[in-house]
Amino acid sequence: MAPVLRDTGLSLIGGMPWGTHVCLFYETEQDLLDAVLPFFKAGLASREACLWAISEPLTIDKARAALRQAIPDFDKRSAAGDFEIIPGREFYLKSGRFDLRKMISDWAERTEAAVAKGYEGLRASGTAFWLASDHWSDFADYERELDECIADRQMMVLCTYPLAVSKSVDVFNVVRAHQFALARRHGDWDFIETPEHKEPQQHLELQLVRTSAGLATLHEVIAKRIADLTPREREVFELVLEGKSNKEIARQLGIGQRTVETHRAAVMKKVGARSIPELVRLTMIGSSPPGSA
Repeated sequence: MAPVLRDTGLSLIGGMPWGTHVCLFYETEQDLLDAVLPFFKAGLASREACLWAISEPLTIDKARAALRQAIPDFDKRSAAGDFEIIPGREFYLKSGRFDLRKMISDWAERTEAAVAKGYEGLRASGTAFWLASDHWSDFADYERELDECIADRQMMVLCTYPLAVSKSVDVFNVVRAHQFALARRHGDWDFIETPEHKEPQQHLELQLVRTSAGLATLHEVIAKRIADLTPREREVFELVLEGKSNKEIARQLGIGQRTVETHRAAVMKKVGARSIPELVRLTMIGSSPPGSA
């Protein structure tokens, strides 16, 4: 069964399925608010529980004021338990230390609790305060674990990172730990493409921050990636989506299994998927109208 797309509130990526893990690099505080506010507004409209872990320089008072302006009934929704705002340091660092396993377990429990209360799922966002701290390596591991944790859960996460303190190597590691990466700089949107591991680190910044080459939405980007598959890759792609094994594909197309493996790897790389479930999600996004939910 194809995944149902949910409105992200972000015009650049449109509708996305549960299990989506996106990172956003932002230039200014206004860029952060311009992304996060519609993200949460769409979540509340979709009957999702929302959680925002606030980190400096943004304060809880400033965040509440912005939410009230963007969402007229925010105070009512907050009082009903639909929306929770908490300090990032308090949320991520218990007693001054970070416990990766406990954090991942907490996310799973929060999602299950939200569904049990009648919400469609959990939508969350957190601003990274640890880029310039001793906790960076811990949180880099955490992002990778979180990506796996939410894959099969009714959960959607937008992780936000300030560009001002993000070194190119940090950007590289963060993008690798997320399904999609965006940048918002003084009101303009960009996609961030991940370079191959073999690229020298000194070239990462030039390789990473790229625009979408005139394409307006993630739907168009993925649709173009799929359209650029060779005829043979397209055949393998369609059979993989049908759940066929390499052996079955080889028999059906009259080619060797090694050849199937080569084409399959090329498809995954071109489309930008790291697993078959992710390939299915991306295909759904690429074949759906922008902004669909």
